Amino acid sequence: MTSKRILVTGSDGQLGNAIKSESLQYNSHIFFFKNKNQLDISNFSLLQNEIKKMKVDIIINCAAYTNVAQAEKEKQTANIVNNIAVENIAKICSKENIQLIHISTDFVFDGKKESPYKENDQTNPLNYYGFTKLEGEKRILEKKLKSSIIIRTSWLYSKQKNNFVYKIINKIKKNDRLNVVLDEFGSPTNSDNVASFILEILPYINNTKTEIYNFSNSGICSRIEFAEEIMSLFGESKVIEPIFSSSSDVIRPRFSALDLSKTKIKFAVDMIDWKTSLKSFFKKNKNLC
Repeated sequence: MTSKRILVTGSDGQLGNAIKSESLQYNSHIFFFKNKNQLDISNFSLLQNEIKKMKVDIIINCAAYTNVAQAEKEKQTANIVNNIAVENIAKICSKENIQLIHISTDFVFDGKKESPYKENDQTNPLNYYGFTKLEGEKRILEKKLKSSIIIRTSWLYSKQKNNFVYKIINKIKKNDRLNVVLDEFGSPTNSDNVASFILEILPYINNTKTEIYNFSNSGICSRIEFAEEIMSLFGESKVIEPIFSSSSDVIRPRFSALDLSKTKIKFAVDMIDWKTSLKSFFKKNKNLC
């Protein structure tokens, strides 16, 4: 692949950080990593000027408002980041002929299906976070951007602290009660795997209009099974008290695993099993223990 100038928004987030680490292997490209303080994607004219200055070829949009519970209280902020700012990016990409890789979520679905969700399955978000992410997808699809894709992923974790893996480890360390949801099912996904996938496939994205692809680690588990695996790798044995999702502060899809067949066929990639990837994550981040 010829040298590209790549802007990564949301660079302080889980995936943005993982791409920053992974980008060290791609020194033929020029990367611009911008967090929300360095680049206000909600300000159209400012964003457009900055993108022109950087002479960007590709935007990987990792910026998102991801606090599902808080999004119910901060609806305006969630909508600005997940929808309005995404429309800004899509407009600029359309005008300047820039390739866009946008990150979305399994929460665009209602979780009522009993088999993994395909890209063209009916969307029906249950919470405001999912609604804003779906609206952002729509704004991109309207522009019919060439060689651009939306990647839906699920149950993301990373070496950053705001994710399920770290929350469980923190509770173990503090000897707090472990109350974990029994009836939510999905696919835990290592941010490092998503980051390497994105950078690997860039030369092979050649669609005439925006396409949606699912990417997660393979396999399905419940939240409680995920917690048990984390605890096992951490080397602890504590009692996990199961709770039902109905006791949660916000409605989430009960089943949100993603069908990976379209992605596998298009990009000829093998999806790493979630348990295998979690084990690798613990080996790589020994400071967790």
